[in-house]
Amino acid sequence: MPTVRVLWLLGLFSFGLLVGLTIYLSPLNPGFLELQFAFTPRAFGTVVHQWSAEDLQRYRSHFPADFVLLLAYGAFGVLLVRTTGVFKVASHRLRRLASWALPVAAICDAGENSLHLWLTEVPRFGVGFLYLVSGSLSVLKWLLLIGFGVLVSCALLRTEA
Repeated sequence: MPTVRVLWLLGLFSFGLLVGLTIYLSPLNPGFLELQFAFTPRAFGTVVHQWSAEDLQRYRSHFPADFVLLLAYGAFGVLLVRTTGVFKVASHRLRRLASWALPVAAICDAGENSLHLWLTEVPRFGVGFLYLVSGSLSVLKWLLLIGFGVLVSCALLRTEA
């Protein structure tokens, strides 16, 4: 079945890219996750100003691969829900929620990435609201990713029972 093969390839590709990006960004101290949860210019600047110019360049250079990753995991989520039996015992509403979780997370990720690219290009003053938006998109992205994992786990447990 080609769809299952595509699903596996997308899943493995997404996971491999995630691991690769995590390893690539691991020298950053403080880590990139701290930047994702920086809701104010001060918090954001505290992280970025601890990085060297090379660290900042490393962070900025990861975005092309990160945009590929968000496309891959968004597509993976839709395919997993729509083409497998994972949610066959779930309600229509739950299937719909699960099928949109990763694509919406990917949209949040794209917004966060775009803001981080712009906010790390040069110092940005007077746009405090955008730091709040960036941090909020990150929180929403992580909640959706974790929520999707919980939904899949519950669906699998329910299928087993």
